Order: sequence, then structure tokens, then C-alpha cells
Amino acid sequence: MAAVQERRGVLACRAACTALGVPRASYYRAPSRPFGPRPRRAARPARALSPPEREAALAVLHEPRFADLAVPQVHARLLDEGRYLCAPRTLYRVLAAQGEVRERRDQLRRPAYRRPELLATAPNQVWSWDITKLRGPAKWTYFYLYVLLDIFSRYAVAWMVATAERAALARELIESACRQQRIAPGQLTVHADNGGPMRAKTLAQLYSDLDVARSFSRPHVSDDNPFSEAHFKTLKYRPDFPDRFGSLPDARAHCVRFFAWYHHEHHHSGLGWHTPADVHFGRAASVRAQRAVVLDAAFRAHPERFVRGAPTPPELPTAVWINPSAPSREPVAAAQ
Repeated sequence: MAAVQERRGVLACRAACTALGVPRASYYRAPSRPFGPRPRRAARPARALSPPEREAALAVLHEPRFADLAVPQVHARLLDEGRYLCAPRTLYRVLAAQGEVRERRDQLRRPAYRRPELLATAPNQVWSWDITKLRGPAKWTYFYLYVLLDIFSRYAVAWMVATAERAALARELIESACRQQRIAPGQLTVHADNGGPMRAKTLAQLYSDLDVARSFSRPHVSDDNPFSEAHFKTLKYRPDFPDRFGSLPDARAHCVRFFAWYHHEHHHSGLGWHTPADVHFGRAASVRAQRAVVLDAAFRAHPERFVRGAPTPPELPTAVWINPSAPSREPVAAAQ
């Protein structure tokens, strides 16, 4: 009988706590202390050093004879002299409060770089560009592929294979792409990493002349330029990508074939499985409408095969971010 009464008491306690919104742990803890607000802790523990004692300890640590000694060394020497200030750990806390606990050797301290946050809601608003190496015919020989990529459509607005990394070549490429795409002043932002050609003065002058904004990745942050990196992965993971190129014309011929496939045949996962050319030139909406007709006909023919209802084509991207700053923003994946 006692067990039954105890069980009923537990059930009553659970129901009461649920109704009142009080955790059961608080109910069981309540008899161990009086009800009411908890007593406030003292502003300073009784064992803590007083402000004058902290200042005295800091003055001792600042003595010239202790300048090159660790805190335990100082503590031991003071004990040999018949003095006790406080525990070594307390001395460390006193020094830490003054910002005086650090590596004594010179350390490289990098500044806090601003995270690039770029938004594209249509083609030709944000371009990302980078350079990748292509192996040449012999060891330590390379060709360099320059690619200027529109992050909204993933369309390569310009590309070039050269024998060197040069800012002058990048200037010609970007200037030609702006002319071909009819970029208006103030329309475009060009994003890149911190390589030498990207930071060159000749490019800065070009951006100023064309009224094009420029953006840079943070140093030593690999994911600030995700679209170019993902594009190069698509290039180099293709089955027909060779280990080495026999010559510069060979590398250029391969890239001609690759970009023709990439623009017009590659259905991109980040574009609702449309091709970059369809999105860049505004044909994606009509392609999606045609796909919807095909899916609707398939659903009417066999509705029992679609357990989740009538299928619809994937949505087209409406906004593409580099480093979105708020959870409400929904960046489109850079997957290739």
C-alpha cells in the first residue's frame, strides 16, 4: 500500500509541475533551502585580495629584478625572503587582469579582417575570379588558367590560358569581359583572393576607371572564394582532364571543349539543375515551365507513383551570397 501511495504522489507531483511549468528538479530541491529569492552573493569573495593588496602584488611583480622571471620563481624567492603575497595562481590572475600574461617572444598578430559579404540577385552583379595551374609537358612547368565567373549564373564570362601569372593579362581579360557584357558604371563587384595579380595597381586603376567595386578574401581563409574554387574542382575532376598538357595550344583546346560543355550541357545543382548559359541569358524560366508540363503529364498518367503529390521542378535561384551574415539569408550552394 505504501508503494502505491508513493507512486500516486510521484504522479501528482509530475502533473502539478507540468501544470505550473516548474521543473521537477526544482520541486525536489526546494526542501533543502528556504523558499523565496536566493541570497545574493557578495560582490567580492572574502578570500579575495583587496584592491590595495592587488596593487602591492603588482608593484612587486614589476620590480626590475623580477622582470625576466616566471611567477613561480618570483613566489619562491619571496618565500626565501620571508614574504608571502598570495598563491602563484592569484599572481597570475593579477597579471592577467592587466593584460600582462603572454608569450614573451615576438608573435605574429594578424589584424581582424572584415569578412566579405556579397549578394547577387541577377547576372553581372558579382563576378569571382581566380587563377589555377595546369601541369605542362615537363616537371615544374605550368600553364595558368584565368577564369572570371558570374556567381549568380555560374557562367564563365571570360577565361584565358597563359604561360604566366601577370596583372597585365588579368587587366585585359577583365576589361574585355566588361565590354562584352556591357557593364554599366556602378553595376559590378569583382571578388578575388589576395594573390599578387589580384592586388596589383594596374587592376586597381582599371576598377577605378570602370567604376567597378572590388572585394577580397580574407588572408588564410580558404572558403571566402567558394565559387571559383568549386568551378576549378569541376574542371579537374572531369574524366577527360589529363594529368599533363603537351603544349599551350593543347591546354587551350581542352578548355574550349570544357567551357562549351560547362555552359550549355552541365546541369548545375545550385541552379535548379539548369545550365549556366540558360540562367545567364534569361532562358531558365521557360525551361522550367517546360519541365513543369512534362512532370504534370507524368503525374496525371500515374498519380499513384507520386506519394508526395504532384511534382514540381526545383526553384530557380533568387539570391546568391558570399558569406551571408544573417540566418534569414539563404545562400545558394556553390556545388558544381
